[in-house]
Amino acid sequence: MTLNRAVAVAMAEGPRPALAIMDDLAASSDLDNYHLMHAARADLLRRMGSPEEAANSYKQALKLVTNESERRFLERRLAEVQSSIL
Repeated sequence: MTLNRAVAVAMAEGPRPALAIMDDLAASSDLDNYHLMHAARADLLRRMGSPEEAANSYKQALKLVTNESERRFLERRLAEVQSSIL
């Protein structure tokens, strides 16, 4: 799966090249309704220092998540990035 490849690239090469892969994946709309795609994208954006874009992706992930522990994790991450927006 391309999403897994993007995560592996992020671990090996950093968030920027992984985000390029993920943006291509997002453009295809194949995973629009998959919360983990939005959550992973948000994490890459957070790591790159783009809190506003990260917040938008966390919000999209929260719209789609059904697992309560994942929801709480995403809510904490959203609060973290929102607190860093000046």
